[in-house]
Amino acid sequence: MMADMPDRQPDAVDAFYGAWRRERPDLDLEAFPIIGRLSRFADLVQDRLDAVFAEHGLQSWEFDVLAALRRAGAPYELTPGELDRALLISSGTTTHRVQRLEQRGFVTRRRDEADRRVVRVRLTEEGRAVQSTAHAAHAANESRILAGLEPGEREALLAGLLALGREPGRRA
Repeated sequence: MMADMPDRQPDAVDAFYGAWRRERPDLDLEAFPIIGRLSRFADLVQDRLDAVFAEHGLQSWEFDVLAALRRAGAPYELTPGELDRALLISSGTTTHRVQRLEQRGFVTRRRDEADRRVVRVRLTEEGRAVQSTAHAAHAANESRILAGLEPGEREALLAGLLALGREPGRRA
């Protein structure tokens, strides 16, 4: 798999792969180098994202909630159920996160005027300002993370990730 990259220095994943090939030659380990590197890269990316969010006084989850509200468009509000779906989290997690952001002054909760049973979570001016500043730094950080890839490599990586994300057996 890596034979077509002669100038590349072996890394820890290569060492683990070699050891497993020696110890378990009975297993199909072709996926190991890819999954191992994806896992390590995911950790590296999360560390780099967290560092930028911390510079803005945020945790990743706080940025995610603020960004979901900002993406909703003016007046930058969603119901807790809409937040659950936007963030792929449970309602209990959403409630806790909204409470924490409300304590920080980044969001408010209010009852819907048309249906008092419905609660709306709205981004405050302070929350919008923090999200806006953090988002600019976040976008620049994402570009830095991928700076080592040529445009064609980025396209190939995206195509591969999209293919991996498809449901099994589905081609389009």
